[in-house]
Amino acid sequence: MPIPLMADVLSNGILSIPFAIPLLKALPWLVLIYLLKFYFGGAKNTSERLMHSKVVMITGGTSGIGAAVTESLASRGAQIVLLTHHTPSDPFLVEYIDDLRTSTKNELIYAEQVDLSSLQSIRLFATKWVDNAPPRRLDMVILCADTMTPRFGIGVPTQERLEANWGINYLANFHLLSILSPALRAQPPDRDVRIIFGTCSSYLGGDLKALKDTRTPLPQGKEYGTSKLASMVFAQAFQKHLDAYQRPDKQPNNARVILVDPGFARTPGMRRYLTMGSLWGLLLYLVMWPLWWLVLKSSAQGAQSFLRAAMEAELGRGVGGRFIKECKEVDYLRPEVRDEGVAKELWAFSERQIEALEKEGAARRALAKKEKSNEDIDDENTKDDTAGAKKTIKGTTETKGRAPGSRRSRRAG
Repeated sequence: MPIPLMADVLSNGILSIPFAIPLLKALPWLVLIYLLKFYFGGAKNTSERLMHSKVVMITGGTSGIGAAVTESLASRGAQIVLLTHHTPSDPFLVEYIDDLRTSTKNELIYAEQVDLSSLQSIRLFATKWVDNAPPRRLDMVILCADTMTPRFGIGVPTQERLEANWGINYLANFHLLSILSPALRAQPPDRDVRIIFGTCSSYLGGDLKALKDTRTPLPQGKEYGTSKLASMVFAQAFQKHLDAYQRPDKQPNNARVILVDPGFARTPGMRRYLTMGSLWGLLLYLVMWPLWWLVLKSSAQGAQSFLRAAMEAELGRGVGGRFIKECKEVDYLRPEVRDEGVAKELWAFSERQIEALEKEGAARRALAKKEKSNEDIDDENTKDDTAGAKKTIKGTTETKGRAPGSRRSRRAG
């Protein structure tokens, strides 16, 4: 087929090809679309690392970029521990893990129920993980979980009635890593331990000076950006916290914090942002889908910087607290990220808030338990009273059923 076609072109010219003119007119546009798609797709990770036997704990690993990171690491042999709010018996989670095990040929994929909107759920899981002798292996913690309330959406608070951006994007990570810190520091000195924070360019619009000690601490209109800025400040502070630890074996710290900006990708969070939480926004999003397909990365493309942070050998040496964007190290554009004074204030603020919320939550659970116990006692008393009343009625009925002067009545007398 190609040979006769080429012979026809050589003898009769290119116009002899059917639809040659429309194809020639469309060719520059197709090349332009290809080049734009290649550009907006971002850099590709070229680093590789032996991931067999590595234990990777990941939040947000069931959708979006987190799911792409999970699949990539699992296909390389890593043991995955998914932290998800779903129960282990949830049909969605069971099917998701089964499909993941099949597609990656890796059976070492598990899930732990951890609701990041609940400080108690985080504490129960983290203390259970830490309370183990010898310490459980933990090579990597990847924090991909994220939430955002769209412009016209209705915010859903956490179980402690905290604003969701603050409670899930920042305070949950602070609480989780604060408790897991002993497990990270107890890893053998020859182990390359990494803690990878997911962030985005929204941190540039954050404002930590406007934080309030309330259940809605974030400045209005800057909730998401401020939660991301707080996470980045905490990431730097947590690296200093790890570096300050004196190991019993006198070896240097082997745990390093890495921050990752994956860029703009077609994730559920981006869809919520673009639709602004409205039906008209969703309609506009669908109409403009070709544009979003062109300029936004896929989840797999967005995962490339995370994979770079997880597998680049150079990032496992030297100082921690590096910032990766488009698979290369970049500098922070906000000075607060490296400001020790800001970090100390934020750390103290977070500890006070968690302590107050946990005390309040414990008191609320104790009261609910007491009320339930009283209800159970009342139910038992009601059952006893009902049984006694039935017994009395039965006895009265039997007495009435005996005729005066009868043989049964005389015998009873």
